[in-house]
Amino acid sequence: ETRAPNPMKILPDPKEEAHRIVRGAAQQNLTFRLLGGAAISLHSPSASHRALARSYPDLDFVLREKRGDRAETFLAELGYSPDKPFNLYNGHRRLLFHDAQLDRQVDVFVGEFHMCHTIPLGDRLELEPITVPLAELLLTKLQIVQMNDKDVRDICALVLDHPLGDRDAEMLNEQRIASLCADDWGLWRTVGLSLEKVLEVSQGFGLGEELQLTLGRQLASLRQALEAAPKSTRWKMRARVGDRVQWYELPEEVRRA
Repeated sequence: ETRAPNPMKILPDPKEEAHRIVRGAAQQNLTFRLLGGAAISLHSPSASHRALARSYPDLDFVLREKRGDRAETFLAELGYSPDKPFNLYNGHRRLLFHDAQLDRQVDVFVGEFHMCHTIPLGDRLELEPITVPLAELLLTKLQIVQMNDKDVRDICALVLDHPLGDRDAEMLNEQRIASLCADDWGLWRTVGLSLEKVLEVSQGFGLGEELQLTLGRQLASLRQALEAAPKSTRWKMRARVGDRVQWYELPEEVRRA
């Protein structure tokens, strides 16, 4: 059995460091779960495909408990420097930390994930030991209005490696995705546009014909699920307004220190 790492030493491998943070948080009765590209790489072998591979310089987490003060103390004990001005103004929703030696940034969403849209997580964080559930992991990428190539690559890897279904264990729970979008027209609109963008942009990655066809089938199936899900009254009321009113937020890009 491998020897446990020094709890004060930040590990250079982002995946190993994510495990260290999640497990250390649990010992402090804090529920941290990894999201972002590093989380996708833990679940998706395709993330290392030559057409999709990328680096993971930063780590992103969601903290279930609305206890940013305890999270700040915990991460400081692990060796991270809090971004005090940012945390002072945003700590109720989001916290930022840095490791100057490894040039790593750690982003912590407090209580819920909120960027262009809000993705509810609640007790579903217990479904996976290290990351958020795959359905929500995919949605945190699809909810990005201004996706970049890294986001598209992450989505491709996740979608290529996991079947769509009605469960969560190493499966993309399309019922969960569709139900969240069926209650929030803005999220539904952004996710639909993102699916189109992923299909378009991915064609320049050199995935090869077979993988590109698989990706296309998966994206089309997910889009069909979004269309078929019964819509809430809230969704229908917002749909009447449509694109005439902006349906998303554009969060300020947090610059790396």
